[in-house]
Amino acid sequence: MGYNWINRNLKWMYILPALVFVLVMMLFPIAYTLWISFYEWSMSAVTPPAFVGLDNYISMFKDERFLDSVYNTFYFTIVALVAEMVLGLAIAVLFNRSFKGKNIAKTLFLLPMVATPVAMGLVWMLIYEPTIGAANTILKSIGLEPQLYLASMTQVIPSLIVVDVWQWTPMVALILMAGLSTLPTDPYESADVDGASAWQKFVHITLPLLKPTILIALMLRLIDVLKTFDIIYATTQGGPNFKSETLNIYGYVLGFQYFKLGSASALLVIFFLIVMALTLLLIWTKKRLEAE
Repeated sequence: MGYNWINRNLKWMYILPALVFVLVMMLFPIAYTLWISFYEWSMSAVTPPAFVGLDNYISMFKDERFLDSVYNTFYFTIVALVAEMVLGLAIAVLFNRSFKGKNIAKTLFLLPMVATPVAMGLVWMLIYEPTIGAANTILKSIGLEPQLYLASMTQVIPSLIVVDVWQWTPMVALILMAGLSTLPTDPYESADVDGASAWQKFVHITLPLLKPTILIALMLRLIDVLKTFDIIYATTQGGPNFKSETLNIYGYVLGFQYFKLGSASALLVIFFLIVMALTLLLIWTKKRLEAE
């Protein structure tokens, strides 16, 4: 009897370890964070968590630093995402053609993606160093004024965007190159017969056929850019004067520097809902495009 039961449920036994892993490593932290967000707790073993209801959420939306971190997060995300998608598409189209030294160029182009974000952050800190950094050395050599970059309240986010774009544009290009390699050749042959230019073929054939792949790349990068932590923390830690403090950085500060576990959890729940909403919107858009 036991042997027959095992045979009938063997398929579930194979996936049981994966299900347990998902429940323990993903669902439990989300549920625990949601639970803590309704309490005020300073991570003390002496003082237990005190239930405060929605007070943590209400105080978040009254906190100017939180609102600034929302603005910084979306500013960083939108600009970096647009730049990466445009550059990634242009580079993918370029590498989709045959030219001398293509394989070497492709290998060199993909190298930034291999390094860890923290390592890249430290390298770019040296490049952006105001006195001896390579960036200001180049500016001085062409007669321009040196800049503060990461130490400037107005330049810090654009400077961090450059780092993110430099490291992750290869990933976008790689996804789009895979999509370009699967496109049918018949529409291009028909366009050649009709005398269409390269730009017309790109706008009227390549872009429409590549839309599902573009949306996949957009969704993957959207999630990653929204939750960027390593590069920002390694270079500025949210400074100067909190001008590069994103939701991830502020949540870390609240939780592990100020020990406001309830407020930090409320912030992360709000952040999680923002990421989920944007992801579901992109999935819905992709399904609509596929249906059309």
